[in-house]
Amino acid sequence: MTEHEHYEAIVVGCGPGGATAAATLARNGVETLVLERGVEAGSKNVSGGVIYAEESAPYTIDDLFPDFREAASERPITHNYIHNIAGEKVKTFDLTDIHEHDTEWADAVLRRKMDSHLERRVHELTRETGGGVLTGVHANGLYREDSEGRARPSNESSGQSPRDGEIVGVTTDELEPITGDLIVAADGVNSELARDAGLMDWDEPDEWFQGVKAIVDMPEGAIEERFDIAADRGETHLFSGDLYEGVRGGGFLYTNESTLSIGNVFHLDSIVEERAEVVDLLDALLTHPLLAQWIGGDEYEELEYSAKLVPDSKKVAHPSPTEGRLVLVGDAAGQMQAQGPLIKGMNHAVTAGALVGEAFAVARSRGDTATAGERYVKKLYDEGVMAKIRPAAYDQSRKVTEHRRAASLTDRLVESSVGRAGLDVLVNSGAVERLYNSPRMMQVLPDTTTPYATLPTAIAERHGERITEESTVEPPTLEERIGDLTYDTDIGNPHIVVEDDSWEASGAAVTACPVSAKGFGGGCYREEVRSNGHEERVVSFDSQPCVECGTCAIVADTTWTHPRGGKGVEFEQG
Repeated sequence: MTEHEHYEAIVVGCGPGGATAAATLARNGVETLVLERGVEAGSKNVSGGVIYAEESAPYTIDDLFPDFREAASERPITHNYIHNIAGEKVKTFDLTDIHEHDTEWADAVLRRKMDSHLERRVHELTRETGGGVLTGVHANGLYREDSEGRARPSNESSGQSPRDGEIVGVTTDELEPITGDLIVAADGVNSELARDAGLMDWDEPDEWFQGVKAIVDMPEGAIEERFDIAADRGETHLFSGDLYEGVRGGGFLYTNESTLSIGNVFHLDSIVEERAEVVDLLDALLTHPLLAQWIGGDEYEELEYSAKLVPDSKKVAHPSPTEGRLVLVGDAAGQMQAQGPLIKGMNHAVTAGALVGEAFAVARSRGDTATAGERYVKKLYDEGVMAKIRPAAYDQSRKVTEHRRAASLTDRLVESSVGRAGLDVLVNSGAVERLYNSPRMMQVLPDTTTPYATLPTAIAERHGERITEESTVEPPTLEERIGDLTYDTDIGNPHIVVEDDSWEASGAAVTACPVSAKGFGGGCYREEVRSNGHEERVVSFDSQPCVECGTCAIVADTTWTHPRGGKGVEFEQG
């Protein structure tokens, strides 16, 4: 085997999963190198986002980083609500019970602030073992060794299958291959290592959500005044109903220290089916009169626009996220719990990362590091992580509840006079609010239009109060939002190549793209142009003004990689 720089453990990505894996490994004396493709951890990461500390979890982030809450989070989240919307009528339910279930604490976070803090702490810890954190390094694939001891990158042409041979390390755009006894893929929802290993794929749009978010600046003291909360309190608000024109999903608002995170999360297949313009749906939320009480009008200022893919763990979380020396944690393994109003991912990444470190330390102490992966998987099940993110009850119920005929029948029932009468009884008795607060019910909630659109709309129509305030918010145009982002362009090295350039395939990718904007340096768009009686279909696909969400890789046939280390978009908030 060719000699390369070698570490006991290589961790790719310094988000919560990678950081906790690296910290746990380092505290067990394992020589650990962390590779982060951003100029700083968090510069490539986006979240809603609230991080939870669950009472049942073996690890919480403040267990591993004791100063975390004081140094890296925004506000404690103490109240939770969901707003069912029909036009200007709104019916609100309190969701605090379900959010406090199995919860020690929950804090709003912004990823640039949070992850950069974790990076600094991890660098201190890993330096003590002979490792450290390298930023601006893009790990683009796996390094393998064949049966004769010859090593090669997975993407190197050799006449062999790309996945032949044992995984021994990683390749990067910036450095020579690096080998390790353990490779932790914590490189996020668009993990190139997970796809290189064949453990994850992007074949089914119905297994993914797309989230789009705006960070809204707030005047000093405005959050406390407008939400009627103390400085050490915070709130989450969710939104569903007819606001989204039948697209399956909903909106969110989280109070940060001095800003608001406001956005939508939709099933990706529904965005494509409805040919929805996601930026228009974001603006529909921002300008709804319900939000006028919180975000005002004249002083409205957006600090950042962003988007990301979110794995639907009920369908896509890998049941055994390991191959040889490689293990997957967090979004790279699909470990994102999205069950109705329960949106939890970072806490599961924290647990998974710590369990990886623990598993490798045990395997190493017994002189058999090759068993680290299977030990990690066993811990995921023993500690109840898999039961939370991929509940068996959902797999059993979805065969009935998500059948097209059953879903259509349920919608018709809700809209019938009998259904409306029954709904009145359930709302008036408090049963609907109790169901919203039932973890068991949320585990089996079907991915159909009924819970996202039909039912919330019916609830608001019959039981909602009319909002009398008028919104004067004028959101920026998409071109302005893209223009306000920071980019280090990588001209000449496109990270997206469309393999199927048909109107249907590439057009679907452009329509679902959260930065598809004609007029912004070319941008991504599709249109039908009529000239001199001749109609022409035009698709423009430009990967430079890109937020690297990966949407196009799922809805169209593309070759998709991250830009080189430090290149592409840089998020200041995240």
